[in-house]
Amino acid sequence: MVVLSKIYTKTGDGGQTALGNGDRVAKHSARVSAYGTVDETNATVGLCRLHAAGGELDAALQRISNDLFDLGADLCTPDRDKDAEAPYPRLRMIAAQVERLETEIDAMNSRLTPLRSFILPGGSALAAHLHLARTVCRRAERLTVDLAVQEDVNPEAVKYLNRLSDWFFVAGRIANEDGAKDVLWVPGLTRPPKPGST
Repeated sequence: MVVLSKIYTKTGDGGQTALGNGDRVAKHSARVSAYGTVDETNATVGLCRLHAAGGELDAALQRISNDLFDLGADLCTPDRDKDAEAPYPRLRMIAAQVERLETEIDAMNSRLTPLRSFILPGGSALAAHLHLARTVCRRAERLTVDLAVQEDVNPEAVKYLNRLSDWFFVAGRIANEDGAKDVLWVPGLTRPPKPGST
């Protein structure tokens, strides 16, 4: 159980922080960058929820927000091979969490017409915030993949981030009246015409 009785501890003033297993590392380390960007993704989910207000997407976003805390706990605790020796069960992402996202993506996508162009972030406020969440999530994924090159990372953590960015994209279309208000990319739209062309 987590007990937060004092918010500042001053233990990070030297530029280090404690991981979930007690090890201290630099705050700019690959692992801290990865789980810190997962936290940033979760903050964007909070912004999305302000605009989802009680609907199906809001309930799904609440589940995702909880998942992202699970994911942060997973990433901040290295040494998966020592999980069995830990004094308490370590929280790791599992395949069922990834599969739930896939099921939700398939259900949302079944309501949408196929895209004939890329779409621009925008439309409704909720869609715009979901696209922001998607891009922050992609950055979290890149940083987690980079971490996995250097250290052991739970493969389900990487899969979850990959599916989640897809979830945000499809949810953004749902938030735009099932794609009816998607803003389509028009290649070269703002280029001035060539001299002499009509």
